[in-house]
Amino acid sequence: MTMHTPMAHSQSSSFVTGYLEALALVERLHRLLLDVIKDEFERVGIIEINAVQALLLFNIGDNEVTAGELKSRGYYQGSNVSYNLKKLVEMGYMHHQRCEIDRRSVRVRLTQSGREIRDIVSKLFENHADGLQSRGVLGADGIDQITSSLRRVERYWSDQIRYIY
Repeated sequence: MTMHTPMAHSQSSSFVTGYLEALALVERLHRLLLDVIKDEFERVGIIEINAVQALLLFNIGDNEVTAGELKSRGYYQGSNVSYNLKKLVEMGYMHHQRCEIDRRSVRVRLTQSGREIRDIVSKLFENHADGLQSRGVLGADGIDQITSSLRRVERYWSDQIRYIY
């Protein structure tokens, strides 16, 4: 039997408020990350590629993948990834090839130009990591705690999607 005391309601309400704050922060951080990437590309004079596409190249890295694999990894939504992959192929940042087994499926991998974009994003992230540590914003323990907490939330949300229906 659950007791609904004013104190329990206050604690529950406080947790909900904190949860909503955390959700808003995750959204803002993602948008801010895209802005930081966009600014870096403007700084180096690369304007034909957007931040989402640059991040997509970074996430693909040295792998050869399908749009479905990127979607199933949780990086992108279906139409978004298909559109951006098509644009990246057109701009010469990716190679694409029909899958031998399933002709409906297209496998993609980075071209040399795509790897150069990936390297710019990688260097940007390395510089950020160095800056966070050297300025005392976040240390190894802090990043481990954040990552661990976010993984637990990810598992919880994944379970909600799988078992809700």
